Amino acid sequence: MDSRVAEGVDSRVAGGADRGADSRGARGADRGAAAIYLEVQRSPAFQEVRSRYRRFVIPAALAFLLWYLAYVVAATTAPGLMARPVIGMVNVAMLAGLGQFLTTFLLTWAYARHARLRRDRAALELRWTVFDETRARQMTRGVQR
Repeated sequence: MDSRVAEGVDSRVAGGADRGADSRGARGADRGAAAIYLEVQRSPAFQEVRSRYRRFVIPAALAFLLWYLAYVVAATTAPGLMARPVIGMVNVAMLAGLGQFLTTFLLTWAYARHARLRRDRAALELRWTVFDETRARQMTRGVQR
């Protein structure tokens, strides 16, 4: 490896700017991108996307966790109930266990549907906003040089 390349890599890893970089260095570009991301994060559109996410995920996760804990508690505290036959050799525990799998698949489907219908379009618009702002700042910086 060329010693200049090794020195450049070491200086960037240590936080310094490469000798061939402009006076602002990589940190200046990172600050510009960070400012854009912070601006987007504080925007009402981003807050709405996060709010929609939380309004679905928190109740769904809590409901699933409670359902799972109910299954575990019932299996440990009420073995007679769980061993009760329902149809032939199929008992309550088997149905509840299969219900856990079914619930997992239904929750996955509901999450994907919710994301597609309530968040994806808004998140994509935010992504394009960030892309446009980053590109505009790069163009402005390129003109100033």
